[in-house]
Amino acid sequence: MDEKDLIQKAKKGDSLALSTLLQQNYSFLLKYLMKVTLHPQMAEDLTQETMMKCVEKIHLYNGESKFSSWLITIASNLFIDLKRRKKRERQWMEQEQALRKMKWNAANRNDEWADVLDVLAELSVEIRMPIVLKHYYGYSYEEIGKMLGIAEGTVKSRVSNGLKRVRKELDRLEER
Repeated sequence: MDEKDLIQKAKKGDSLALSTLLQQNYSFLLKYLMKVTLHPQMAEDLTQETMMKCVEKIHLYNGESKFSSWLITIASNLFIDLKRRKKRERQWMEQEQALRKMKWNAANRNDEWADVLDVLAELSVEIRMPIVLKHYYGYSYEEIGKMLGIAEGTVKSRVSNGLKRVRKELDRLEER
């Protein structure tokens, strides 16, 4: 049975045809991912994940490209997503480490703002930056808007709403 017949049967729910398709392309896909990732375990995991996606999405295969090309597209997108996720995790870990270091330094100097750091860390960076620029560095709303490439009114809104959240959280911490 040729690939086109297998695909048609797989799209109609024939699990044996789908299994045959996956078996025929598994080695090819794994070798591709080994070369791309340069990491055997990651390549194996991504190959498995690609096969699972294929099972879920076989009905979306439109035949405009070779089946193996479709699998490579799925695998490549999964790899790119994984790299982005790992980058975000790494950035988050670095930010957490820096925050812990700042809190430790503040606590050792008996600074009052250790609690403020905790609360600021919970704010999104889009809100935290204008607050820090306004209240720690004394920039005007206009200057902050120019620095961040946002409207002055947006800066005022973010600072105001962010400070309300900071005050509310600090009040909650004091009640403990």
